Amino acid sequence: MASHKERNVDCLKITEQEYSQMTNQASPNSKCWRNALFAFLIGGLICVIGQILVNLYQQTGLSLQDARCAVSVTLVGLSAVLTALHVYDNIAKVAGAGTLVPITGFANAVVSPAIEFKAEGFIMGIGAKMFVIAGPVLVYGITASVIYGIIVYVFGLY
Repeated sequence: MASHKERNVDCLKITEQEYSQMTNQASPNSKCWRNALFAFLIGGLICVIGQILVNLYQQTGLSLQDARCAVSVTLVGLSAVLTALHVYDNIAKVAGAGTLVPITGFANAVVSPAIEFKAEGFIMGIGAKMFVIAGPVLVYGITASVIYGIIVYVFGLY
C-alpha cells in the first residue's frame, strides 16, 4: 500500500524538482537591498525631523527634556493625522520598517484599527479594536520593564 505522500505525488505527477521550479517561477523576487535602503532613509528622515523639532522647541525656551517630550507628542499627533488622511500608509508602502520602528509607527498602529472599525461604534468598534495591533506591544513592553525593574532592585543595580 502506497503512503499518503506517494499517493499525492502520483496524483499530481510532478517531481520535487519540478515543484521547486514552479514555486520559484511563481514567487516574486525579493527586493531586500532596496527595501533596506528605503527603510533606512525614511526612518532616518523621521529621526532628522525629530531632531529639528527638538532644536526648534529649545529655541522657544523649552529645556532639552521638555523639548524631547514635545517632539514625541508632535510626532505621534502628526502620524495620527497622516494615518487618518491615508498618507502614512502610502509612506509605509515605500519605507517598510522605517516607519514602524520610530514612535510614529506606534501611533499608526493605534489609529489604523480605530479608523477601520469606527463603523462598529465607539465602544465595540474604536474602543475594542484600537489596541488590536499595539496591545501586545504594550503588554510585553510593560511586562519586560517590570521584570527589569525587579532585577535592578533585587541586585541593587540602581
